[in-house]
Amino acid sequence: MNDTENLPSHKEPEKALAAVVSLRLLADKLEKKAVNEAIKQGWSWTQVADSLGISKQAAHKKFASCIKK
Repeated sequence: MNDTENLPSHKEPEKALAAVVSLRLLADKLEKKAVNEAIKQGWSWTQVADSLGISKQAAHKKFASCIKK
């Protein structure tokens, strides 16, 4: 998952920064979908938090409103 070969060079900041924005948006979408699926599969907030490297409270605060029942 660390393939940086196809990313824009830092020597082209306009392209590189646009790529950063796109990657952040994509990562956010993937994170929300994965958390939603984990909760649907019966994961606890502690398991989700541990997987993300954050506290249980932070995970719940960030994602509880995104969970589709």
